[in-house]
Amino acid sequence: MEEPAVTVGRITKAHGVHGEVAIENRSDNPDRWVPGAVVFDEGGREFTVRSVRPHGSRLLVTFEGIDDRNDAERLAGVTLQVPESWLPALPEGSWWSYEATGCAVRTESGRTLGTVEEVLAYPAQDLWRVVDAEGVETLIPAVDAFIVSVDLAGRSAVVRDVPGLTAPEGP
Repeated sequence: MEEPAVTVGRITKAHGVHGEVAIENRSDNPDRWVPGAVVFDEGGREFTVRSVRPHGSRLLVTFEGIDDRNDAERLAGVTLQVPESWLPALPEGSWWSYEATGCAVRTESGRTLGTVEEVLAYPAQDLWRVVDAEGVETLIPAVDAFIVSVDLAGRSAVVRDVPGLTAPEGP
């Protein structure tokens, strides 16, 4: 892909014997996983969705050209992406969670926590993995209760002071 890409899923394993794979969905777009939809691996290989069905917290997907278990097993662990330009437009003031990567994070009281190194997708909410200069890691739930503000242009974010999470615990 020639432009920046956004992760929309990860293949976790083969399922059955007919080329079906289990996918950890990381997309909010309901049209991302429909027959005919296209996604890419990190190397740019294109995959066209043939069929999809829900299976617990994952999706079971078959792709064109992946016809048996052996083909499907080779895809385990593959991260699936789409070009950033394929994302739908957001309302003014909104942002995609992946855009927080690289933002410097501080608390409301001004304590520096580090930089968002990664946005981890979980079923309940995303988590920001923030790492400071000494390598100390803080996991911050990316929800309104914790995030005060995000300035994408300035590459910074402010989070609430929460004892035991973003602020030292009391005496």
